Amino acid sequence: MERESQKSAAGRALIVEDEPRIRELVALHLGFEGLTCVETGDGNEALRLARAESFDLVVLDLMLPGLDGVTVCRAIRRAGANPDVPILMLTARSEESDKVLGLESGADDYLTKPFGIRELVARVRALLRRSGAARAQQESDKERTDPIVAAGLTIDPARRHVRLDDKAIDLTALEFELLHLLASRRGLVFSREMLLERVWKNDRHVTERSVDTLVKRVRHKLEPDPDNPRYILTVWGAGYKFAEE
Repeated sequence: MERESQKSAAGRALIVEDEPRIRELVALHLGFEGLTCVETGDGNEALRLARAESFDLVVLDLMLPGLDGVTVCRAIRRAGANPDVPILMLTARSEESDKVLGLESGADDYLTKPFGIRELVARVRALLRRSGAARAQQESDKERTDPIVAAGLTIDPARRHVRLDDKAIDLTALEFELLHLLASRRGLVFSREMLLERVWKNDRHVTERSVDTLVKRVRHKLEPDPDNPRYILTVWGAGYKFAEE
């Protein structure tokens, strides 16, 4: 059996539970959280869905007809559309060995029946927060390693190379960090204080004047006319930004 309810753009949850009342209750309250809920009570159908469609959360009962929850969980982690999806496992068993088995199979959290709705929702919120943070970090990491190309300038963070019209530009570590930070947030204005925090990290022996000096050095290496910069622009009274075009 499969049923989809509470349509929303907030995310999709696969609810795998063979007891209809529990399944409907879980779907109802996750719907209140803004999730689209796809329901099934069969392990084979759950695995088919998990391999074919993308989900932001799986709530998975341990004891199921067809395939059991541990088998489904392991299969989700091995292949398909959701290898990294947060999985909350449900079970009527309270023995520690069952909890360990569920977690070792790839579940992220474990809830023993009977459970309170407030605890269920709290666990789901925590899983979604962690998952969202992980995705954001992955996007940030990807952004930091993808080359940036702008008006003849190429910045390759993986190799820490900078080229301008096929000419290599030698930058110090700080110069590169400043340039890459600004270029990866094109058009965003960074105050001197923000640049100090992001480029110099926790070094307390530098001042905002150091930012101006570093910008000047980078301009002299990149700009044909440093007094009329093309790439790193001054935003008077605010800070610096990388040119949007």
